[in-house]
Amino acid sequence: MFYYLNGTVAALENCLAVIDCGGVGFSCNTSLRSLSMLKLGETAKLFTTCVIREDAFDIYGFTTQAELGSFKMLTGISGVGPKAALSILSASSPEDLALAITSGNEKALTIAPGIGKKLAQRILLELKDKVAQDLSLMTPGTISAPSGIVPAGDQKTRDIGAALSVLGYSPSEINAALGKLDLSGLSVEEAIREVLKGSLR
Repeated sequence: MFYYLNGTVAALENCLAVIDCGGVGFSCNTSLRSLSMLKLGETAKLFTTCVIREDAFDIYGFTTQAELGSFKMLTGISGVGPKAALSILSASSPEDLALAITSGNEKALTIAPGIGKKLAQRILLELKDKVAQDLSLMTPGTISAPSGIVPAGDQKTRDIGAALSVLGYSPSEINAALGKLDLSGLSVEEAIREVLKGSLR
């Protein structure tokens, strides 16, 4: 319903920011990570999504599209509600979360308050098939990387592709993003951050 809200930060509370847009204060639930990027009285843009229930109409907003994408990805998993998703995103950046999921790092998820072992295992399990399906579309030769950099079938490329898939990037977006990077001098984490800096969205 709302793609983003752009206005003045009118109030900051625990995992809540009020953005004044033309005299109307929009209450946005957010992560501690996004909250730390906001300052009272300054202009801010939050990328948003709405969660509508019979008894509530809640707005969730984040300072980056990557964090919003991670929130949508997490809440799309059975048993993971907005509160749990915010807890995870408050403890991990989108790139750290993506790396934890692709590596099966259960402990990286359970550091978030309220996230137990069983829920962490469910998140890893449900996203495994999605990543595998997206990577199957990234066949060798489909990435138009600069000549002599990193071949499309390289393990590093696949690891980066898996992490970006977790963040909600489509195979075509992943191919386009990787085609612009010289991966030879970058770690998987560094490459992901470079892609997020120059987000295609």
